[in-house]
Amino acid sequence: MIIEVSNDAARWYKRELELNAGTFIRFYPRYSSGGGLHPGFSLGISVEEPNDPGITEQAEDLTFYMEEHDMWYLQGFDLHVEYEESLDDISYVYREEGAVN
Repeated sequence: MIIEVSNDAARWYKRELELNAGTFIRFYPRYSSGGGLHPGFSLGISVEEPNDPGITEQAEDLTFYMEEHDMWYLQGFDLHVEYEESLDDISYVYREEGAVN
């Protein structure tokens, strides 16, 4: 499993969250009435340094990661974070692990 963040998406995070180079962004599963990969959970983000990163990705001088204990959320999938220009927002795309775009 991987996290892939497009440069456009990373620039969106920088702009929206007013981030500087070298900042860490954590992806984590959170309880939610919506659904992502798992009913009752969605993907949350926070700006914090890692403790025990399971996977990391760098884009536009930012480091995106998921802690080892949260990796169950992506089991069997890769996470692609993309920028949607028409919405001026990002989207999370889950693809089966190793699938070609």
